[in-house]
Amino acid sequence: MSKNIQNIIIAIDGHSSCGKSTVAKDLAKKFDLTYIDTGAMYRAVTLFARQKGLISDGQVHTDALQNQIGNIHVELRKNPTSKQVETFLNGTNVEAQIRTLEISKHVSAISALAFVRKRMVELQQEMGKAGGVVLDGRDIGTVVFPDAHLKIFMTASPEIRAQRRFDEMQEKGEAVTFKEILDNVVLRDHLDSTRKESPLKQAEDAWVLDNSHLSRQDQLDWILDRLQKNGWL
Repeated sequence: MSKNIQNIIIAIDGHSSCGKSTVAKDLAKKFDLTYIDTGAMYRAVTLFARQKGLISDGQVHTDALQNQIGNIHVELRKNPTSKQVETFLNGTNVEAQIRTLEISKHVSAISALAFVRKRMVELQQEMGKAGGVVLDGRDIGTVVFPDAHLKIFMTASPEIRAQRRFDEMQEKGEAVTFKEILDNVVLRDHLDSTRKESPLKQAEDAWVLDNSHLSRQDQLDWILDRLQKNGWL
């Protein structure tokens, strides 16, 4: 007898720009689950820090940010027209602003701060506690929901991830070079994997999905196969 997938918690962790949000959105759409983009939440905090002048010369003014963490309210709302989840910072839609390279350059440093992670993890756990959710990030299966019903660790080569990100940003008309993107991907891998607070790592019971040479449909089919084998379909 199949389990009720409306109660499932799916945790998708992995490196930056490896397609976590794409497959998470596909799963959420297919099964009418709630998609929680945890990376967008950290990007929103990073945008707040930039707007308030709390990042200068590549350094985060951590004391000042900590003093204002209570003034940061991040919401994920589904657009009624596009059905896509969009990020709101203190009531303002910032979905486009948080996807720039400038935010990407600083998000790993912001994400490494213990007080930021504590606040965001609390919000994520509150959003997902009832089940019926797909979350993607760096520490979902290890910290946020260590008892998630299905854990996936996604990866791909740095060059492939950089090319995907480069193509995406070019389509948006952003003036960036492939080298800038690749350098950022490699740096974020290092920062995410070596930070003290909730470093990026594979949960012991996670399935590893290397999608370097998989299509969007291939990776979705791969996950559907795991769901079926575990009695959810």
